[in-house]
Formats: sequence, structure tokens, C-alpha cells
Amino acid sequence: MSYDGKGRDRGQVAIEYLGFIPILILVALAGVQIGLIAYAGQQAGTAARAGARAASLDESAQQGCVNAISDWLSVSCSAAEGGDEVTVTAVVGIPDFVPGWDFGDATKTATMPLDH
Repeated sequence: MSYDGKGRDRGQVAIEYLGFIPILILVALAGVQIGLIAYAGQQAGTAARAGARAASLDESAQQGCVNAISDWLSVSCSAAEGGDEVTVTAVVGIPDFVPGWDFGDATKTATMPLDH
């Protein structure tokens, strides 16, 4: 009986695949987190514009910000008037998809003329 070595290789691909799975999971989680970062940035811009629009009409900038974005995101807005315009800064917390990965907040600013 001759031995050609093929029997010892059985299962090698499965073991290599199992070793590669954590890397694939990490890449997938990073992709989802990057998507959340981009979404939070987009929502911060929307909140800032809506808050500035509301503040220019003598309404609450904070309420304008809150009404403009997704319910599951947290936002805080601050308005500052200067001359004939109002500037609103919106800060949206970036959700943490993976515990331990903290990316802080997305901050956007919008300026609109005051409507007298």
C-alpha cells in the first residue's frame, strides 16, 4: 500500500476558512459602522438646515432639528443670531454598532437669513 499524502490534506480548507471567518466578520462590522457614520453625518446636516429654517421663523431650533431626523438618533441644536441671519449647529451622536468602537458625534452647521 503506497501513501500519496492526500489523506492528510483532508479538512485543510475547512480549517483555513474557519481561521478567515473572524477577519470577514470584522470587515463586515467595520462596513456597517462606516455606513452609520455617514448616515449620522447626513442626518446632522439635515437637522442643522431644518433647525436654521425654524429659527429664522422665530420657532424653536431644537424642535426643528428633532423633527427633521430619524427617531432613533439623538440630536442637540444650538442657535446663534448675528445681524440678519441665524446659524444653527446640530450635533448628532454616532451610534455604536460594535461595543467599544466610539466615534463621537457628527457636527454640522447651517446659516439662514432671518425672516422679519
